[in-house]
Amino acid sequence: MIILGIDPGYERLGVAILEKKKGKEDLLFSDCIRTSAKNPFNERLFYIGEELKKIIKKWKPDIVAVEKLFFTTNQKTAMQVSEVRGLIIYLAILHKSELREFTPLEIKTAVVGYGKAEKRQVEHMVKTILKLKEKKRDDDEIDAIACALTCSACLPASKFSY
Repeated sequence: MIILGIDPGYERLGVAILEKKKGKEDLLFSDCIRTSAKNPFNERLFYIGEELKKIIKKWKPDIVAVEKLFFTTNQKTAMQVSEVRGLIIYLAILHKSELREFTPLEIKTAVVGYGKAEKRQVEHMVKTILKLKEKKRDDDEIDAIACALTCSACLPASKFSY
């Protein structure tokens, strides 16, 4: 079972490819897709779409797990991230991947065991669960990995027993 975890954003979009096999998770790939604030939003959205298509074509995820939005202040940012989420949903359906969505609370609860965990706690647990070597990773990349781990934890055993 291949899971593509995504932390949506348009300046930095975190992506992670997780394989779950026989109850064990392995991180195959993770990164951030970055765009420049110098470019118009439509160009940034196009670039994100093209990069995500490459990742989906290469890894052929069975499931795309995406973090749901939670914004209370900046409405412009929320709208643009919503547009990125729309693009993600479109690409998941286009490539016949199952789509799963998780709130930040669900992700923190699944990974740390506490829904109000801090970013550093999430990062620590992601590294511990996957036994990752020390490497500098952006928060968005860690969040994408955590989203994929959450999806993995929610899968019934029959989905990955091959």
